[in-house]
Amino acid sequence: MTLGQSTTLSGPLGDLGQDVLKGSKVYFDALNARGGVNGRSIKLVTKDDAYDAKKTLENVEGFIASDATLALFGTFGTPNNEALLPVARKAGMPVLMPYSGAPSIRAKAFDGVFNLRASYADEVERLVDHLYTVGIRKIAVAYQNNAFGKEVLVATVETMERRKLKPLLAISVENSASDAPTAADKLLESQPEAVLLALAGKPAVDVIKNINQRRRGLSMYALSVLATPSNLRALGKDGTGVAITQVVPYPMNASLGIVREYQQAMAAAGFNDFSHLSLEGYINAKVVTEGLRRAGRAPTRASVVAALEGMSNYNLGGMVVSFGQGASSGSHFVELTMINGQGKLIK
Repeated sequence: MTLGQSTTLSGPLGDLGQDVLKGSKVYFDALNARGGVNGRSIKLVTKDDAYDAKKTLENVEGFIASDATLALFGTFGTPNNEALLPVARKAGMPVLMPYSGAPSIRAKAFDGVFNLRASYADEVERLVDHLYTVGIRKIAVAYQNNAFGKEVLVATVETMERRKLKPLLAISVENSASDAPTAADKLLESQPEAVLLALAGKPAVDVIKNINQRRRGLSMYALSVLATPSNLRALGKDGTGVAITQVVPYPMNASLGIVREYQQAMAAAGFNDFSHLSLEGYINAKVVTEGLRRAGRAPTRASVVAALEGMSNYNLGGMVVSFGQGASSGSHFVELTMINGQGKLIK
């Protein structure tokens, strides 16, 4: 059974894509070594798109043209998934566990699309709820000038409005981060108690660093996309105290069944660098495999869709997944972590 994946293994978010892929491969490799699912192995064919939506489309069109490809799996990025969804849906190709929290790929009309991770709106809800609970009302927002950033901004404004709040300031930052110093100046001029960062990669890192150069100690909150190994390294001491939402459990919490299973599989494969990203990839692979098991010994694209639509309250051991028709999130799990003084994520 062949799954096709277009993801970012190079370019600005390459390390993120590589870490997620590592977890998926560890699961599939161990599964295949045990005899696969329903007596058949799962083959994951991965192509690098370097976070370029045009390249993503080329890769996806190639998968669609191949009768061997049962479904797309783990396609990476908001603009990339927005580009591929119409093409995949027209071809009747299931899209399983895309890596994006964007509302734009979660429309109820999108049958055959199965988002596992919580949405960016879920992440923002958790952040704003936390800030509101601890008494913080003066919140400024920096958002990336792309599809991801704009969708997170909309979710942030809507979430704040439900609490009769609005951002002190919402300022965009270019993908190149060339305007990060100016953005930091304007954010601080608004005199916030906290800054919410709807940013990924270099824009997030540069805005955090520029804010700290001007006013160290300001509370900053970011989404799960910030928590890549390269971002944490690039931030260094400037990352200390930054809070980050996560959409899978803490990968060091072996009291949870899914984390314990993941740690054992990673160790058996020779890895001891546990992370939220590779755990997410591992969970994605595990849930897809359960869908394939339920789809029968000779699964078709239609039977895979039907099997996943019927998945309800599938307990992974620390995380529960329910799908149904439409493309809403199968999980709404979100928790807060923080970067400590050693550049590590802690709960």
